[in-house]
Amino acid sequence: MTSGHRYSYGPWQGGPDPLAAPPDLSAALEAIGRDVMDGASPQAAMRELVRRGLPGTRGMDELARRIWRRRAEITRRYRLDGTVAQIRELLEAALAAERRALFPDPDDDARFREALLDALPADTARAVSELADYDWRSLEAARAYQQIQDLLGRHLLEARFDGIKQALRSTSPEDLERIHQMLSDLNDLLAAHARRAPDTPQRFAAFLRRHGDFFPENPRTVEELIDVLAARAAAAARMLNSMSPAQRAELAELGQQAFGDPRLAAQLTALDAQLQALRPGEDWQGSARFRGHDPLGLGEGAQAMADLAELDALAEQLAQAYPGARAEDVDLDALARHLGEQARIDARRLVELERELGRHGFFVRGPDGSLRLSPKAMRRLGSQALAEVADALRSRRGERELRRAGASGEPSGGTRAWEFGDCEPWDVPRTVRNAVLRRAVLSRAGRDGENPLLSVEDVAVVDTEQRARAAVALCVDTSWSMVQDGRWVPMKRTALALHHLVATQFRSDTLELITFGRHARRVDIAHLTGLTGVWEQGTNLHHALLLAGRHLRRHPDAARVLLVVTDGEPTAHLEPSGEAVFSYPPQPRTLALTVRQMDELARHGTAVSIVMLGRDPRLTGFVHGLARRCGGRVLDPGVDGLSAAVVGDYLRHRRHPV
Repeated sequence: MTSGHRYSYGPWQGGPDPLAAPPDLSAALEAIGRDVMDGASPQAAMRELVRRGLPGTRGMDELARRIWRRRAEITRRYRLDGTVAQIRELLEAALAAERRALFPDPDDDARFREALLDALPADTARAVSELADYDWRSLEAARAYQQIQDLLGRHLLEARFDGIKQALRSTSPEDLERIHQMLSDLNDLLAAHARRAPDTPQRFAAFLRRHGDFFPENPRTVEELIDVLAARAAAAARMLNSMSPAQRAELAELGQQAFGDPRLAAQLTALDAQLQALRPGEDWQGSARFRGHDPLGLGEGAQAMADLAELDALAEQLAQAYPGARAEDVDLDALARHLGEQARIDARRLVELERELGRHGFFVRGPDGSLRLSPKAMRRLGSQALAEVADALRSRRGERELRRAGASGEPSGGTRAWEFGDCEPWDVPRTVRNAVLRRAVLSRAGRDGENPLLSVEDVAVVDTEQRARAAVALCVDTSWSMVQDGRWVPMKRTALALHHLVATQFRSDTLELITFGRHARRVDIAHLTGLTGVWEQGTNLHHALLLAGRHLRRHPDAARVLLVVTDGEPTAHLEPSGEAVFSYPPQPRTLALTVRQMDELARHGTAVSIVMLGRDPRLTGFVHGLARRCGGRVLDPGVDGLSAAVVGDYLRHRRHPV
């Protein structure tokens, strides 16, 4: 008890696990971001995540595959003639017992009875029907025949009422009369509901008071009762449709002998007709092909058909192929019934994942109603991309952090502990103070032998901040070759990492993202992240340099940095009219205009780095020649090192501006 609040603890009674780990939103967002950068819409990426799942959580596709396997197991294991097979066995037992009783009797009546038994039709249903009025000599045979009638009645009822086994514990005359009364009252209730009788609610309440033990589903309204009965009756109808015409005819004839009273079959026929009229949307005409060896009775067969229908519904829910599909559409209880509790847990995690991504604001609706990644999601994706770059830079250069203290060396007013690789000046007073305090503590502890005058842990350095500004233009090639050669997503992740670095750690810098294919255009990071690769011929570096020059000229007080990522030599240029002219091999005019624009940028002190993706000899020759001309650098990091190369080069330019 704390602050007047009382807490009580007890066993877990089901429901969501209170100790379960929360959904891994970072991993989910990273997976969605990869798909978006690969050209999928955020909505499609969310659906793909739900379908694919995450490590430790099976996705909808895997659950659906298990559902289909479960469905196949049912149809491959069972056959639907179990009731007829049981009746045939009981009939043979009754006839054998009767013949044993007649054989020692020498009178003519015994011989007549034997002849009657020998003349019975081979068809089981007709034989049972002809024996309805037979006066059995053998008590054992009479009991076997009574079992046939009881079996038929029970199976017919089990096919339509799920709780009949619990409600009908015996087949005494009183119990049979109670069943007939329940069916009669039920048909009257449904008829009153169909004609919209005003006293239907009262009839329903009276019906449940009298016959509620037949309905463990505990329906609360007539409509719920009809839903329960119609689903079961439709399953029974589909089971009959799955049989051969001869089997259906045989069962229909046998039904007249249920409990030795044809009234049951008549009541059930009337009930089926009413339910079909009240629920025409149920599947009354479907069927399934059973090809197994284990026989099922009518009740078991109807349950198998109901299971198949539920499995089909689950497969549709898990496929998520219909408009507006959501993970929460899946019936978790049904999933657990068929696949076990772990399947429920996996599906619930997917539901929570979808809900939490929306609740945390990672998606927003655009003006056209489409789902988009929110600025918060873009920041998270940028942070993840930058973290990968930081790992790559640390492994390449041994740095502890991507963020470095300012290159200009202007003190920020603070100090920090020295780390390996720091080049900042020492804060001598703080360093001496740290050493004195450390020595005093160790002396008091009697550890003078471990007490040097100065230790590495005492050293404090002056924290500095970068005061210089940089205007950066990142020009990325978006021609079709970037897509087909697997450079599309790495290019986007590079832009995302650089954008996040500038936005969070170098906010005084200005970054312009420029894409160039047949034309060049300025884009924001969200647009670039979701950009879809299209078939477009042309690498218009000339147009991209024109846009980069405009951006750099708008910031005359900033250091100018141009970063170009391309996998092809220029094959297009922009005419004064605004028309993009494409030619391959490149026209001399295309190359001349591109070189002239690069010369213009270099003349105004722009630091140029060209990241070359690909090893085409023409590309290599052009890029190296262009870099020599403008005093720039050529980077050839390959796809895997692209992000680290671009971000690292940006940081190098900031530390050593031109």
